[in-house]
Amino acid sequence: MLSHIPVSVLTIGLLVCSNLFMTFAWYGHLKFPSVTLWHVVLISWCIAFFEYCFQVPANRVGYGHFSAAELKTIQEILSLSIFMGFSVLYLGESLKWNYILGFLMIVGAAFVIFHKW
Repeated sequence: MLSHIPVSVLTIGLLVCSNLFMTFAWYGHLKFPSVTLWHVVLISWCIAFFEYCFQVPANRVGYGHFSAAELKTIQEILSLSIFMGFSVLYLGESLKWNYILGFLMIVGAAFVIFHKW
């Protein structure tokens, strides 16, 4: 069914889905400070289940095409990218210059990891 999709596209697509769920599981509750901690932990675990439903297949499909270090790097870049949008759009926080600079430094690290030396 998915065999016609290139491995890199499928892997990154699954990782995007995983990171969307992860971001809401880990940070979505910050918008609701009056909800008890045990409630947000339980809700977060339920959301995180879907994160794993995408993360594990992404790593399974992508490993071999990408190394483990490359998979983790892709995941981190996507995580930060999604989180930046989430923090601005959902939490209403501002995107400061030092956040952007730090993110660009991580992208530079990704270049070092993916470059064939």
